[in-house]
Amino acid sequence: MADWVASDERHFPGVDDLGDVTMQGARDRAVKAWGRLGLRGGWGRLDAPTPDAFACRFDQKPRPSQELVLDVARRMPGSGLLIVEAPMGEGKTKAALGAAEVLAARFGADGVLVGMPTQATSDPMFSQVRTWLNKIDPELAGQVALLHGKRMFNKEWQSLLDGSDAAPDSFYGGIEEDDLYGLADSPFGDAGTAERQAPAEWFLGRKRGLLSPFVVGTIDQLLFAATRTKHVMLRAAGLMGKVVVLDEVHAADVYMSQFLLEGLRWLGQAQVPVVLLSATLPPAQRRAFVAAYLAGAASAETFDVTDLPPPQSYPSVTAACLVDGRAVYDVDDAPQWRPDLDVTVTVLPEIHGADTAEEESRQAEDDLAELLQDRLAQGGCALVIRNTVPRAQRAYQVLRERFGDGEVRLLHGRMTAHDRAEGTEECLQLLGPPGKDGIRRPERLILVATQLAEQSFDVDADVLVTDLTTIDLLLQRLGRMHRHDGVARPARVHRPEVIITGFAPHEEKAPWILPASEAIYGRYLLLRTAAMACAADGGSWSVPSEVPRLVERVYGDATDVVPPAWSADEQQARQKWTAQQEERARSAEHFLLTRAGGHTNETLDGLHYGAAPGSLAEQRLEAVVRDGERSVEVILVREDQRGYHTLAGRWLGVNGEALSDDVVEEVLGATVRLPSKLTEPAERELAPLDGWRSHPWLKHSRALKLTADTPTTLGEYQVRYDEKLGLLVDGGPRRPPRRRT
Repeated sequence: MADWVASDERHFPGVDDLGDVTMQGARDRAVKAWGRLGLRGGWGRLDAPTPDAFACRFDQKPRPSQELVLDVARRMPGSGLLIVEAPMGEGKTKAALGAAEVLAARFGADGVLVGMPTQATSDPMFSQVRTWLNKIDPELAGQVALLHGKRMFNKEWQSLLDGSDAAPDSFYGGIEEDDLYGLADSPFGDAGTAERQAPAEWFLGRKRGLLSPFVVGTIDQLLFAATRTKHVMLRAAGLMGKVVVLDEVHAADVYMSQFLLEGLRWLGQAQVPVVLLSATLPPAQRRAFVAAYLAGAASAETFDVTDLPPPQSYPSVTAACLVDGRAVYDVDDAPQWRPDLDVTVTVLPEIHGADTAEEESRQAEDDLAELLQDRLAQGGCALVIRNTVPRAQRAYQVLRERFGDGEVRLLHGRMTAHDRAEGTEECLQLLGPPGKDGIRRPERLILVATQLAEQSFDVDADVLVTDLTTIDLLLQRLGRMHRHDGVARPARVHRPEVIITGFAPHEEKAPWILPASEAIYGRYLLLRTAAMACAADGGSWSVPSEVPRLVERVYGDATDVVPPAWSADEQQARQKWTAQQEERARSAEHFLLTRAGGHTNETLDGLHYGAAPGSLAEQRLEAVVRDGERSVEVILVREDQRGYHTLAGRWLGVNGEALSDDVVEEVLGATVRLPSKLTEPAERELAPLDGWRSHPWLKHSRALKLTADTPTTLGEYQVRYDEKLGLLVDGGPRRPPRRRT
């Protein structure tokens, strides 16, 4: 198949008017434009992979579930949707890449988009995709673009750009994100030679990232293409001709799901092969994905999938495509690769009713320390996952007092970009697969983390302590435990155990649940998950074989999940949850590419009318496709009587103007995201340093000035940064003392 490309604002004949043709027609016209521009990319017409291709690509024979994925991809009668549901650590990603190769050869795709849930999970996937492509053809590894706003901190990406002709804006070359940093379009340059290690400069410029033949980034890259925004036709063109692989799709909440479903509609209309991956997919979500894709393929507003058969076992693969206007399904399952883990379930009740929140918190962390003192008496590694950053910081402080600095680590989202990257790399080395990088597993270690350790985080813990969360995410957290073979485990933690805290069970009434957890996940699903945990307390779950049953119990319509004493509270929580879900879904409609009733259209023509004026930077686009409270990023600098220093101590000058390339990298490494409660005062009070105002990367970056002796005041809050704890925020409205209950 010919290679293709589309344009940005410049006029490339036959490409700039993509909106008035069908999605398939858009691709055909872009093919011709690419040829006129003299650009090449992708693998062209790919030969069907040989039977031993998987072993050649990944240096291992396919496991039963991986072989199933490849078999189903080979027998699909047309381009369609492939949903892979398999346990954590089963090898879904490798199976998806293998399937992408099969689908590309069968249906003529010449590129791949791999969408991950977060920036942090995109980075290791970037390395994996490059390794995979290198096995197919060494030249292909140099055509992979990493798309997310923090890619400049990815060491592999930086090394690929070193010595190339890529312009500075290539660091921030995600779709439209250059507007945030004031970077102009890069000049149309040479497409590069076969020896270059990164995509040609042209692909790295503003708004063109998806046009790279191979793309790894966040799932937002697809979600952006489902928004009513300027240049949406260019985004759609970037998806044509690719196989789209999306990982951890269960993580999309009801708001994000509206954009995901919209994107699947247009991919279905364009007959773009799509592979979705999940370990804990609720059945209703599976049906919704299939219905959206087939509705697009049929150019219909809705599509009836009541005849879609459910998987009979786990792991499973569900394939769906449209043949002569009729849905064709292929649902199959395979034996799991590893035997079940009998995971002991223990509920650690959270003390509730102390005079102050501080007393409650201290008691909870002391109980945690006592428990880990017992479980790790002979050694071993524990993972503690807290639902909020302050809660993780408090747990870390108490555990560090008990176990010492050398045996406790902390990882969360309010660390600077540099500290978080360094901490993540260290944890992956210490708790990764045995023998990785020649580093010996510690005799005893406790990692305290937030939800960033929940998925696509390849660490192996002997015991897990977790705050109560929804059952699907709880099971994801279980996937970080006893993950690797060949790990020697002390007798006391030889059997996997999950200790669930963050709530207080009660026999005669519904449990108290940590308010911060309810604010994140909602009380209804937490109540049902708590009921499942309490029912298993002292017993065990067989993981992964019980995963589908547990997810279905919580997310399904069963009325006997919670104890009778909880029923009234559950019904009230369900009504509130349903209303909130409906409201969040409606709130996405304003930004969706297609208005209600418009899905029978076969072209993009006019769909972007009524979009927000001008170009949206990536951070503003993220606010469109990801529901939640606004937050901002700032750069931390040290201030003294002489002027400014980087957080690491390098002199920046009186006005912050001493900005050599290596200093700029250090400055940007001190980027941190503030909690949402600081968004308004940060936007009101913070600005770039005077010496940054002429620098293309820093002139729009807010500086948060820290002093050595006193916290910085920001609104009603006191802010400081600790190299161990990360960003610390004190002050603000205080909760009054409680009466004992």
